[in-house]
Amino acid sequence: MSFKLEFSKLVGLFERTQSQLQKQAARSVDIALVVRNWLFGWYIVEYEQNGSDRAEYGSRFFEVLSKRLVEIKIKGSSPTRLKLYRSFYQKYKQIRPTVSGESRDLPTDNEIENQQTLSDQSQITNSLTLQLASCFKLGWSHYVTLLTIDNCYERHFYEIEAIQCSWSVRELKRQIESSLYQRLALSRDKEKIKELSEKGQIIGAADDIIKNPYVLEFLNLPEKRTYSEHELETAIIDKLEHFLLELGKGFLFEARQKRFTFDDDHFYVDLVFYNRLLRCYVLIDLKRDKLTHQDLGQMQMYVNYFDQFMKTKDETPTVGIVLCRRKNEAMVELTLPKNTNIHTSQYQLYLPSKEELKAKLQQIEEELDNE
Repeated sequence: MSFKLEFSKLVGLFERTQSQLQKQAARSVDIALVVRNWLFGWYIVEYEQNGSDRAEYGSRFFEVLSKRLVEIKIKGSSPTRLKLYRSFYQKYKQIRPTVSGESRDLPTDNEIENQQTLSDQSQITNSLTLQLASCFKLGWSHYVTLLTIDNCYERHFYEIEAIQCSWSVRELKRQIESSLYQRLALSRDKEKIKELSEKGQIIGAADDIIKNPYVLEFLNLPEKRTYSEHELETAIIDKLEHFLLELGKGFLFEARQKRFTFDDDHFYVDLVFYNRLLRCYVLIDLKRDKLTHQDLGQMQMYVNYFDQFMKTKDETPTVGIVLCRRKNEAMVELTLPKNTNIHTSQYQLYLPSKEELKAKLQQIEEELDNE
């Protein structure tokens, strides 16, 4: 293969190749660390259950093991870390690829020990590590964060979302702290709650992109009793990347204060987005306080206009979302027709109470179990 390059392009090619391979190498090292720690946790659990001399060490087991591992220069061998590895294995004992859900059979201790030669043992261990490497899709810091979640359904949901959305550890922590799982679950029918933990957030209908509430703490607005809609809108635009992450999957920003004219009157939609998964426009109107039926009527007019004059034949109907500080569910139900594409949701400028969200979700899950 031969090609012509200018010198500056040659340097750029070197730089991009170096950067890409460095990222691949770093990811390989990180996945290897995950596999190592899972295996360490496995060894510890097996020893605690079946070790012939385990009674000799008793409550001193982790301190003694840590000291010995430090002596042979194995990093990350403090008693606290060793307990974390054990917890990691226990919570991921039944290994399966996170996205596909297909289970994998892994060799047991007996299968390894029954091999006659060191070469045979090495071969089966290599096979095991390769299988494990294909099962784990996140870095070790991600799993450390996920281990802070006790509920297995909630933990699995965040794991799927972190993989599918390529969340950084920082973004994963932010989504957990803002109770994304609970907010999505409370915005859906009871039957879809378990689906969240099995498949993550599936975007198949307009209802699937709605959260309740939306958390806008990343705006870092100083504490005031009220904000104008313009102030709130400006803060959102300034933090547009974060707002897109809060909205969810597939959102693309199109316009702010999108103007359209009808019968010589000008109208302005606060924020216009496009969702590539639903293939439709998503209009957002910001209300600084209480939601009124006039707000819903205004959004209905916006949606109708976009459906008639902006939407192409192969696109799906426009979705309207009115974000407000307070809303009356009874008034919303009375104003909006059934199967409408207009939705209302509250926003908060602070993180919601996890206890309150979890209590509401627990009540729904209990009702679901009793049906």
